[in-house]
Amino acid sequence: MDLKEKVIAEIRKIYDPEIPVNIYELGLIYDVKVKDAKAKIIMTLTTPNCPVAESLPKEVKDSAMQVEGIKEVDLDLVFEPPWEKSMMSEAAKLELNL
Repeated sequence: MDLKEKVIAEIRKIYDPEIPVNIYELGLIYDVKVKDAKAKIIMTLTTPNCPVAESLPKEVKDSAMQVEGIKEVDLDLVFEPPWEKSMMSEAAKLELNL
């Protein structure tokens, strides 16, 4: 498993507090890149005024920092494109009966 896969595995452990699906399957993580020991994560929230707007990005960043070999995490929180249900994985849609 390479560093990118390890970072994604850690992110998959984080669940949206309002929906019983991890944030990766939910489609909140737009991109993960790893170069040398630095991870670059682009993510969004279900809405800009999401109740976890303060805590979730920090949790993602802290989680990625737990991966052995990662020394730095650059996290960008974006709202373009806006999140929508179609961004969820098939597994997430099945879990939510969509």
